[in-house]
Amino acid sequence: MGHLGHLKQEYQDLVGRLDQGQVGMPEPEDPTAWAGWKEILEIMYEPEEAALAARMPGRPTRLAVLAERVGMSEEALQARLEPMCDKGLVMDLVHPDTGVVRYMLSPPVVGFFEFSMMRVSDGIPKKRMAEALHAYTHGDRTFADEVFGTDTVVGRALVREEHIAEDSRPDVLDWERATSIVEQAQSHAVSYCYCRHKAEHLGQRCDAPLDVCLSLNAGADYIIRRGFGRAISRDEAMGVLKEARKAGLVQIADNVQNKPTYICNCCGCCCGQLQAINEFDLDAVNPSGYLPESDSDLCAGCSLCSRVCPVTALSMVADRVNAKRRNQLSPKVDADRCIGCGVCAESCRKGAMWMVKNGHRRHVPLNSIEKAVRMAVERGRLADLIADQGASHGHRFLNQIITALTKLPVASRLLASEQAQSRFVRYALA
Repeated sequence: MGHLGHLKQEYQDLVGRLDQGQVGMPEPEDPTAWAGWKEILEIMYEPEEAALAARMPGRPTRLAVLAERVGMSEEALQARLEPMCDKGLVMDLVHPDTGVVRYMLSPPVVGFFEFSMMRVSDGIPKKRMAEALHAYTHGDRTFADEVFGTDTVVGRALVREEHIAEDSRPDVLDWERATSIVEQAQSHAVSYCYCRHKAEHLGQRCDAPLDVCLSLNAGADYIIRRGFGRAISRDEAMGVLKEARKAGLVQIADNVQNKPTYICNCCGCCCGQLQAINEFDLDAVNPSGYLPESDSDLCAGCSLCSRVCPVTALSMVADRVNAKRRNQLSPKVDADRCIGCGVCAESCRKGAMWMVKNGHRRHVPLNSIEKAVRMAVERGRLADLIADQGASHGHRFLNQIITALTKLPVASRLLASEQAQSRFVRYALA
């Protein structure tokens, strides 16, 4: 943290606040990455916005509570929050039944990094922002380790359900199927892909479609309300899924079972999550739990499956064949690297490849609270999550945290108990 003296105090306070969240924005050592990191902060936040954001809780909070916390009238605070919501720095979440609005600080990911590139033009200098984001996230691995360096990551791969082997289909759960997730969602929105839009301003965008980033449920409501995307019907969302599959894109969902807030349609060349696998060799995406399997009698050895794999998990290996001078090429999968997306199976023109349910998958949190708890424990920030800078979230929130903590593995529960420094939490985990 040797460079912080070069930042205004407002930005120093903001960095400290963000670094208490599920995903922070740690200061990198590499000079190029550091310059990008500083540039992002100064592009996105005016100094007075940074000062206000540094005092905001990370959990959704009613305006009246927040106003008392920061020492402002509700009217004055709302006037300050509105432009921050428009930029994606703060999220205003409206309860679907009561209409009560709660505000929360947006994390970098999934949050204001993505929001900054979801629109063509909105006052944010897109090329400058794209260059700053690229410098920070690729200058060194500081940010990649922050987001993807622990067991609970932000996204999980969804298998191509139509290419699952017949004997595995009865075992497919609704939350594993992209079509079921879209079908069950209450709201749907589509936006520009943050990653490909950023790559476009860097002169590195591939030919995959741009307008295919799906937001769902509460995420869609916010995206629509603040103009980061447009509302679409359930049928239109299904059409986006189909279009993305035809384009050979990987479908990555919010890493929760209940009410995921997005499905990204990703390519190995532009996607930040897939780049973290390819560039830094991190387990950046929770695998689907499926692996490709092929029939050597049907396989033509064309290598198309290997060439479309977004994480280079498939290689073509030469096998000897009796009575033939030429070797036969067959696909071999690296099970530790494969994310089980099924793009390879879909690419096979001979029908020689399908997906079977025997792949590796890490635990998928039940909901956003469990995900937050697991990420906090793994990053050593459980006490920050519970205290949330002194914010009061009531017994319901604390009960949800305790429920999530009790589902942790024994070693993680012990770690959580040490971090919390709370007799209440220690008793609950005993």
